[in-house]
Amino acid sequence: MSLQSSDFVVEIGPGEGVLTRLLVEKSPKLEVIEIDRDLAAHLESQNFKVHRADALAFDYSVFPRGARIVGNLPYNISTPLLFHLARYADRVRDLHFMLQKEVVERMVARHSTPEYGRLSVALQARFRMEKLFNVAKGAFNPPPKVESAVVRLVPREPILAIDEDLLRRAFSARRKTLRNALPGVDLEALGIDPRLRPENLSPEDYARISAG
Repeated sequence: MSLQSSDFVVEIGPGEGVLTRLLVEKSPKLEVIEIDRDLAAHLESQNFKVHRADALAFDYSVFPRGARIVGNLPYNISTPLLFHLARYADRVRDLHFMLQKEVVERMVARHSTPEYGRLSVALQARFRMEKLFNVAKGAFNPPPKVESAVVRLVPREPILAIDEDLLRRAFSARRKTLRNALPGVDLEALGIDPRLRPENLSPEDYARISAG
């Protein structure tokens, strides 16, 4: 991630500020979101704005368009946080996150693969994503039980409009055929084989169903 001094950067969950110190050297337009009161109080003595807030409920539209969002996301809330952030895809320039490796593999998975699911579709409808590199357990102290990876998300144009309820219904019955997972939807009229399963459809297919 190459930063310019003019970039507006938002860090989610800075913790003790290890990454934050590097970011503020590159971009003076840095703001952070931290839910822990003690950590937030420590960070407030630094030369950037601190939002004492829950990243899962935060309104990211308060930031200027073109914001660049980064963070070592808490693994226990990473999936719901990604769904929340996806709603602001039309406002950001890009996002760079370190996440559990398995989550990153689900994010970038191609359809008709075991890792592909609701998270894959919801994010790929809004972003072009690339897994950048793995992070070894030894890079942390103490070492975590899971492997990590860094991923980049760049908003796609146009963003695909997909009905969230339809997507939820489809993947709650992912082992069923589409005919059974989405009753009442005339898939054949859309040129989609109803004998396929939810993981066999691309984000573009789900956008067509949502529009139909």
